[in-house]
Amino acid sequence: MKSHSSTLLAEVRSFRQNHPDVRYVDLIALDIPGHFYGKRYPVEMLEKVAAGSPLKLPQNAVLLGAQGGLFKIGDYCFNDGDPDANRRLVPGTLKPVSWEAQPLGQMLITSDGTEAPIEFEPREVLAKVLERLQHKGIHPVVAFELEFYLFDKKLDNGLPQFARDPLSDDADDQPNLHIERLSRFSEVLDDMAQTAKAQGIDITVITAEIGPGQFEINFGHCDDGLRAADWAALFCRSTRGVALKHGYRASFMAKPYMQFPGSGMHVHVSLYDAAGNNLLAAHQQQALRHAVAGCLELLPHCMPIFSPNHNAFRRLGGTVNAATRASWGFEDRDACVRIPESDPRNLRIEHRLASADANPYLVLAAILAGLEHGLEAKREPIAPLNEDRSSGADFPVEMLDAVRAMQQQPIVRDKLGAEFVDVYCENKRQDHLAFQQEINAREYRWFL
Repeated sequence: MKSHSSTLLAEVRSFRQNHPDVRYVDLIALDIPGHFYGKRYPVEMLEKVAAGSPLKLPQNAVLLGAQGGLFKIGDYCFNDGDPDANRRLVPGTLKPVSWEAQPLGQMLITSDGTEAPIEFEPREVLAKVLERLQHKGIHPVVAFELEFYLFDKKLDNGLPQFARDPLSDDADDQPNLHIERLSRFSEVLDDMAQTAKAQGIDITVITAEIGPGQFEINFGHCDDGLRAADWAALFCRSTRGVALKHGYRASFMAKPYMQFPGSGMHVHVSLYDAAGNNLLAAHQQQALRHAVAGCLELLPHCMPIFSPNHNAFRRLGGTVNAATRASWGFEDRDACVRIPESDPRNLRIEHRLASADANPYLVLAAILAGLEHGLEAKREPIAPLNEDRSSGADFPVEMLDAVRAMQQQPIVRDKLGAEFVDVYCENKRQDHLAFQQEINAREYRWFL
């Protein structure tokens, strides 16, 4: 513990020396819906925390709904006295914030690794899955890919407007994959990339996607699952900030336009043993087939994680490369679980179902739980789409059905934690019911 504190203290002191104009640091963590919460600390107080002073925030901040409200979930929130819970600083995440008007820093905090971790904190859920896999000699290597849209900064009666082409000032309303779009929006995209790198995020490829103003960012493969998910979470935060600075609005909303493709979170996962051997390639890729079978078996029971809100379910089906059933295939982007072409050393799955606004810690935890279950059960998967285009298993496409399917699945409860599953499902159920309480303009047009 002393060595750990000295490392953190050195990190804070180095940051203060390199950024003497920074007076405050945002200490942030991701809640269940995937929003950051936290506190803004004077940098001199941060040094005390790094030296060992307690860092406490309300436990129930993790339970906030999509709009920031609290729901009654068991005894949490209203019958527990709203207790504080210990958090710790995540080493290596103290970085400058360049998109704010005033000099600022930010640093991740978490309850995992404390004496009493919060069982339903997303990062803690993933930490437990990774720890269990490590004890079994399984070491994941992970890479996220995130799609997002750029909109005009100003909304039109609450609706998004197409991003303005900076060269012509015309609306970028033509869906395409043209490389010229990267050039036209190079100023904001380059700033997003450089800002992400300054946050310690290993971003690689930038792609202009099919939707108007839609882009995709790929991250480097990482042998630390927590850090890979940290990168995805932090990238969303910095990208929104940089976009606003340039007069745009960046959104990871799953389906902003009905007529254009939605935005997904694709996750590449390979599994290695302690000697560096690819476990999925073992026995002529038999382990790969078992892992795929496990992923597909649990997928219908993890839909509230992969599609975490009403809008995310709109993304499924109806447009290019969006699966409507739990399926798999080799080099097939219509599949939920795609096997990219690679050599045995780099053999991996690409899980393509999650929406871009899903919680990256929980998405990765659910994927790894499926892979783990498959390796244990050793079952054969259904036929790949390459052999049968109709192959696939149904999954829920409505939130309340999805919540019931998740809450009642014993393997999911065991792999992700029963307390987490109950809390998460009730949070999603309450969020969905709250969303349904508002009557929109279309409803009046149809039924008034």
